[in-house]
Amino acid sequence: MEPSGSLVFSASYFDGLTSRDRQAEVRVQGTDLVVSSETLEARYPLSAVGIEPPLGRQRRVLKLPGSARLETDALEAVAALELRLGRNVGLTRVQRLEARWPVALGSLVGLLICAVLFVLYGLPAVARLAAAITPPGIMATLDAETVRAIDGRYLKPSALSANTQARISAEFRQMALKRGGPYRFRLLFRDGGELVGANAFALPGGSVFLTDELVRLAHDDREILGVLAHEIGHVEHRHAMQQIYQGLGLTLAFSVVAGDVTSAASVAAAIPALLLNSGYSRGAETQADDDAGRWLMQTYGTTRPLQDLLKRLIEQDGPETHDRVLDMLASHPGEAQRLSHLRAIEAAGKGATP
Repeated sequence: MEPSGSLVFSASYFDGLTSRDRQAEVRVQGTDLVVSSETLEARYPLSAVGIEPPLGRQRRVLKLPGSARLETDALEAVAALELRLGRNVGLTRVQRLEARWPVALGSLVGLLICAVLFVLYGLPAVARLAAAITPPGIMATLDAETVRAIDGRYLKPSALSANTQARISAEFRQMALKRGGPYRFRLLFRDGGELVGANAFALPGGSVFLTDELVRLAHDDREILGVLAHEIGHVEHRHAMQQIYQGLGLTLAFSVVAGDVTSAASVAAAIPALLLNSGYSRGAETQADDDAGRWLMQTYGTTRPLQDLLKRLIEQDGPETHDRVLDMLASHPGEAQRLSHLRAIEAAGKGATP
């Protein structure tokens, strides 16, 4: 830049007719851009000169009338010209920030932190909201499809007697009726086999699977009903829908953004495996235990039935890992924490009894 304030810089001039370039001096005089070389002297109104947006440390390009163009490494001079003309102001500021590696590194770290925070807190919050507003009819339809998929891949027909199934079903219906709500609860008896074993789990619309192995592990119906009260809690708080939205949401989003319809369809088919293989969050399990604990206290005056069955499951599956660091990082509570929580519910309930 000259002392007078006029801009002068060197550039390669292309006439738009051939690929040959000519070294030229570029000068801004008043409202004109003057290009001078040994064989050229041209003047262009600045209003007719286009300036391509900056891109990192790449050469700047000025488009001249008649398909001619200038390419230059005089980044500061072109930036000053843009500022004078009010062109690419925002992009120029971004380019300057990008050129400073501490700013670029800080931006990258900030982006990674935001991504982690979104996965840890944002995605669960969005999943909770989506689950809360999902109509019960949608969840009932999802139940029907998921039951067929689970029966076809993971479970076998129950071998329990008709009398046993009828007795437990009647007690389950009575409990579900007292809980109320918009859900159409139904109890499905299945043989869990080696893959699922002693287990119970609920689908979003109110279908609750109960395996023969869990019924045989229980010493009485109170223990079974304690587990079923826990599963009803998962349904009422829509934990399964949250799990589906949270587990598949990002994959679905990426599929939709990429236009991969086939992947989106296969994601829907993965819901049964997701419900079977993914544990609920620490908060969800605690919330369901709260519901089961209150129901047990109101019905039997103790949470021992659910505690005893949990202890038997621990003995059957082996001791859990007791590592303080791993416990802190775990997304769902271990059996020991659940037992401690149920004992606390019982102590609080008895303490509140006059």
